[in-house]
Amino acid sequence: MSARTRSLTHAHPTEVSLQDALDAVGDPVRRAILRELAGTPDWTRACGTFDLPVTKATRSHHFAVLRAAGLVEQRDEGARRLNRLRRPEFDRRFPGLLALVLAEPG
Repeated sequence: MSARTRSLTHAHPTEVSLQDALDAVGDPVRRAILRELAGTPDWTRACGTFDLPVTKATRSHHFAVLRAAGLVEQRDEGARRLNRLRRPEFDRRFPGLLALVLAEPG
């Protein structure tokens, strides 16, 4: 595990309040990230592959919010940071919430 990976903080959905979960999914950029992750296999999307209308720093912030809400898990592979949507874990904590988010037209 790299020092970069060790610096990542991942909350487990059981540690997340409903308010924090709602705050995380309330932003349209974060919802776009979640929809894209839901349509790809785990660990196949690097952060830089998302077409988002934000700067690199803002993109990093959005991923940090998603990690803190227990929605996304990340790991480093070389220079790339790969992502996984934590759907099963999040669905157990907040049944139906992620389904509503993912059903929203992009």
